[in-house]
Amino acid sequence: MSALRRYFFDTVYYPRSAWRVVAWWERRRLSYNAAVGACGLLTLAVFAILGMLPPRAALVVVVPAYALAANVCYSLGALADLAARRVGGPDWAPIGPTLFRYGFVFSVGLTLLPIPVAMLGWLLRLLARTA
Repeated sequence: MSALRRYFFDTVYYPRSAWRVVAWWERRRLSYNAAVGACGLLTLAVFAILGMLPPRAALVVVVPAYALAANVCYSLGALADLAARRVGGPDWAPIGPTLFRYGFVFSVGLTLLPIPVAMLGWLLRLLARTA
């Protein structure tokens, strides 16, 4: 089994306490932050390149607020996992890794979403300028 598969499809997830649930989530926080951060850097690089191309648009940077919001939402994943386990009992144990996978993909997608939006905006400004 590859490391990536083990990371996203953890087959052994039956924490016996709330602290172990939180610990499971916290063990994954660094790699989550690294992946979302790398996507954020890519997004900023595209914005910087588009900002150098005429016609230029004002670049609004909200990186610290986005990073904080992403980590707050990540922390809510552990709370949702705990709440689901309280409602569904041990049968709902797989919900933790499932929440993590979907949250990870959503966060990466949301971080990359400004790229096509910025490119479309640049293209529309270019077309308006030539019209």
